Amino acid sequence: MNQQIQQLYQIAQKPERRIVGLMSGTSLDGLDVALCRIAGSGPDTQVVIEHFTTIPYTDDLKARIRAVFAKRQIDFEHLCLLNPYLGRLHGQLVRDCLRSWGVPPTEVDLVASHGQTVFHAPKTQHGHPDYPNATLQIGDGDHVAAETGIITLSDFRQKHVAHGGEGAPLAVYGDYFVFSQPGENRLLLNMGGIANFTYLPADADPNVVFTTDTGPGNTLLDAYARQFLNQPYDADGQLATQGQINQALLNALKQNPFFAAPFPKTTGPEVFNKAYVEAAQTGSGTQDLPPADLMATLTRFSTETIAEAISRVLQPGQAYAVYMSGGGMHNPVLTAHLRQLLPQSCTFGQTDALGIAGDAKEAMLFAVLANEAVAGGHTHFGNRTGNLRSGIPGVTMGKVSFPT
Repeated sequence: MNQQIQQLYQIAQKPERRIVGLMSGTSLDGLDVALCRIAGSGPDTQVVIEHFTTIPYTDDLKARIRAVFAKRQIDFEHLCLLNPYLGRLHGQLVRDCLRSWGVPPTEVDLVASHGQTVFHAPKTQHGHPDYPNATLQIGDGDHVAAETGIITLSDFRQKHVAHGGEGAPLAVYGDYFVFSQPGENRLLLNMGGIANFTYLPADADPNVVFTTDTGPGNTLLDAYARQFLNQPYDADGQLATQGQINQALLNALKQNPFFAAPFPKTTGPEVFNKAYVEAAQTGSGTQDLPPADLMATLTRFSTETIAEAISRVLQPGQAYAVYMSGGGMHNPVLTAHLRQLLPQSCTFGQTDALGIAGDAKEAMLFAVLANEAVAGGHTHFGNRTGNLRSGIPGVTMGKVSFPT
């Protein structure tokens, strides 16, 4: 047997594994790095985050990514070069983190690398009947493995797409394994660039569990913060606080068929971007809104579409616990709107209360997916987990890259 396959087999047999989860989302804030200790698999999964940090991306790196990010026309050579460049960089950042934490790479079993999404194109969005759902993440896993010397799993979304799914959101698998609690209806709300939530019913029935995108989270807010404030985001919602919500623009922003589409569904900055906002402003005659009013309206837009999506799963007479994660949980204007819009049957907290820091949640979830790929089995989630083809009991996600 190949020595590296033998090593992977031995890792799969261990009672627990140390896995570094990596995540860089559509907000392009930086690389989340979570060193996780994971025991068991499936519903018996137990996770402890030993160390976590976010390494901010430099302005130069953000510019390099934005040159190919969510664009139909790009410099293809630049994309080709950026794929290994990001893989090497992510590998170097993992080594730096392990060194700062005093953890030798030989004591880490796996790296789980999400990579950087540069284009997301479900069929409902691209509109080409001859082509399937598609999504593309760069930051090649072979380069991560070569830089770290650690077996790396990457490119998780492709298997989901191969079996008829849209490749996102994948949070359903980790959320169900890590956060389900019999007796409590839970909504795991992640407010990144795009917002999504996972519904975890009190009876923990996997046939009912699903994850869906709701629409914009921070992506539009961050885009206009860069324009108006020369800052990566509207810190504490300060600009939004100074403005008034413009109802005409808000109504125009919500006129997109995505919001009425059935769950689960996905979207991205390919749809919800500055061009989308400008078209809504033209249609509503609000091109001359002051920056504060535009930011206030966009914040309300994100929150109303989140709340309206969540309200579709709420049942009368039942209580729900909403646990927040992602950058949006730090925006007091956004969270205040959310509390106002959802009924009193909803209580609010952060995933920190469940033992997983909200900022670390997505990186941890990819570590869980890697753990499932190596040591797990199949858990059936019915037919609502991103439109997997009927009869598929579950999928094993992640491609294996050996260091040599």
